[in-house]
Amino acid sequence: MTTRSTLCAAMISASFAVLFSAISMTPANAQGAVVAVKIDAGDIGGVVSGAKGPEAGVWVIAETRDLPTRYVKIVVTDDQGRFVIPDLPKATYEVWVRGYGLVDSPKVKSQPGKMLDLKSVAAPDRAAAAQYYPAQYWYSMLKVPAANLFPGTGPSGNGMSQQMQDQGMWLRNLKTDGCNSCHQLGDKATRTIPAALGHFNTGAEAWERRLQSGQASSNMMGAVGRFDTRRALTLFADWTDRVAKGELPRTDPPRPTGIERNVVVTEWDWNTPQAYVHDEIATDRRNPGVNAHGIVYGSTDWSSDSIPWLDPVDNKSGLLKTEWRDPKTPTTKTNPVYGASAYWGTEPIWDSHTVIHNPMYDSNGRLWLTARIRPQADPAFCKAGSNNPYTKVFPLSRSGRQAEVYDPRTHKIDMIDLCFSTHHLQFDKNDILWFSSGGGTDNEVIGWLDVKKWDVTHDAQASQGWAPFILDTNGNGKRDEGWVEPKGKIDPQKDKRIIAGIYSVSPNPADGSVWGTVLGFPGGIVRFDPKTQLSEYYEVPWKNAKTKDAGFSPRGADITSDGVVWTALASGDLARFDRRLCKGPLKGPALADPQNLCPEGWKIYHMPGPVFEGFKPGDPGAVAEAPYYDWVDQHDTSGLGANTPIATGNESDSLAALVNGKWIVLRVPYPLGYFAKGMDGRIDDAKAGWKGKGLWSAFSNLAPTHIEGGKGETSKVVHFQIRPNPLAG
Repeated sequence: MTTRSTLCAAMISASFAVLFSAISMTPANAQGAVVAVKIDAGDIGGVVSGAKGPEAGVWVIAETRDLPTRYVKIVVTDDQGRFVIPDLPKATYEVWVRGYGLVDSPKVKSQPGKMLDLKSVAAPDRAAAAQYYPAQYWYSMLKVPAANLFPGTGPSGNGMSQQMQDQGMWLRNLKTDGCNSCHQLGDKATRTIPAALGHFNTGAEAWERRLQSGQASSNMMGAVGRFDTRRALTLFADWTDRVAKGELPRTDPPRPTGIERNVVVTEWDWNTPQAYVHDEIATDRRNPGVNAHGIVYGSTDWSSDSIPWLDPVDNKSGLLKTEWRDPKTPTTKTNPVYGASAYWGTEPIWDSHTVIHNPMYDSNGRLWLTARIRPQADPAFCKAGSNNPYTKVFPLSRSGRQAEVYDPRTHKIDMIDLCFSTHHLQFDKNDILWFSSGGGTDNEVIGWLDVKKWDVTHDAQASQGWAPFILDTNGNGKRDEGWVEPKGKIDPQKDKRIIAGIYSVSPNPADGSVWGTVLGFPGGIVRFDPKTQLSEYYEVPWKNAKTKDAGFSPRGADITSDGVVWTALASGDLARFDRRLCKGPLKGPALADPQNLCPEGWKIYHMPGPVFEGFKPGDPGAVAEAPYYDWVDQHDTSGLGANTPIATGNESDSLAALVNGKWIVLRVPYPLGYFAKGMDGRIDDAKAGWKGKGLWSAFSNLAPTHIEGGKGETSKVVHFQIRPNPLAG
């Protein structure tokens, strides 16, 4: 690591500052002074001008294929149209301008140390301009069933499915429990029907065939099956039919302003065109100085057993093959395919045994992964009849995914058999690795691994533990035997077990508790106390809650250093929950009413962007955004301040940071289709200011063919840095 740090410092300090004047450009000011842009030998700088003068708040993109992997760096112009693209590796770049209200300018070849006078190109009409809009502007054109159709009364009633009891449930299925959990809706790939699918008499038929395409077909058909299916297909068809006839979004996106113009985005290609990335990891989340300048790893979930890695110093990428223990471990290559893909035909492009979902670095620079290493049936020590102390409390018979750890120093992978299913994972300050299960009613426990014990013994059975979610409804402060089961009536003399298969998992640094999200409608968050083995469940406030805030259906969540939970909601919101604000008792019968348990602890922030047709801004679920996950920047790796919550703007090509109650949108304008499922922040050099830190994320769309460029595109690693001003080099 010392070698890497020294190398990077030398690359920065070796450049020399040179003052250039903008070429053929006089800014629109009263004095007519010539604008000067300062760059050094590693930068490209200049001015962007349009027909009306300097072009403010547009992106300047530099791209090269001269390096071992494709490399892109993007900046935003200031209010005088000036730009500096800093610290470019030596190569020849194509440089161009992209912005709202424009079409892409001609690409100009350039090299670091050069000045450019770039000309923007105004869009000839609004239809041309809209092709560069984030997906949510097109997505907002989709019509949602009117509120008076809920609750559904079935075919003999109002025609709406009886399982749809609320308009919010429909929206939840549309967003992060259905379509938007895997990819954008509204990008060019989804707002049009691929000709390769064939000819159809109606748009609804075309949509039904589209959902039957490829190895994700069973998931897509399952998702639409949770709606009133025929109505959903008709509404999707109405949307794409209107787009095909030339209908355009009702509103236009704003250009970046303020701090958003200070953002520097760097991208590298990684992975293969057939495989996708779910998450990435760059450092230990507890200590962002771990793995400084080091390798970034991804997870390929259902798509591949080979996970991608990126060396951001040498601009190299590659693949690491994961392992599984049992030859009978199933593979996604055999997933049912109901219809040929418009991109890959009948070729089974996914082939994964390990279905790696989430990676995490530890303090020693090892990579931990949730991974399938065997078929679902658990070993005997997990099942009823075992003397395992955790089995005696709550026996388990199956787990869909276990764990692996990879040591980059030895290049060795160890497989760790776990009794409980794993999905996401995160370390607490005591090196206990906590796991979520992925949600659902068949995942009934929270699990953990004592990594210190495992390092000494390599005994998976002795190093792991798990617990059911038990509410202290009798109020005695301890977990008792003989609790009431989930479907049983509350007994004031007993505790109550709930099914809360958590999707996210976040240890609280302040008090050692562990928090996770509970999927569903309205869904909620659960707190588990490792000391007492007791839980508390708080539903997201909905229409019957004693609060003016309302939202629904969390998915991702994270926590601040002082214990405030932030969770991303399918309603298009980021919600804050502070347990310290609770006024009522957090024990006894009150725990059995999660909708009205501490409503004062919640505050909900609507994410930016357009709203669906028929909705007003501020209505629950109105915004055409569907944040998949969020992350709290406990250590100020972004430069936006410690404990800043940042949500994935999955419909807006962005990450969205909430700073002092205001949104700062970190946009990725190229290639269109940025869709993150997670992020982390790393400090490479604490003495280097903004250049020594930043956020890391990835294009995590399950269909890389949906990214601008189409078939052949791969996922990308994305690095966000925020400099003090748009001209800092």
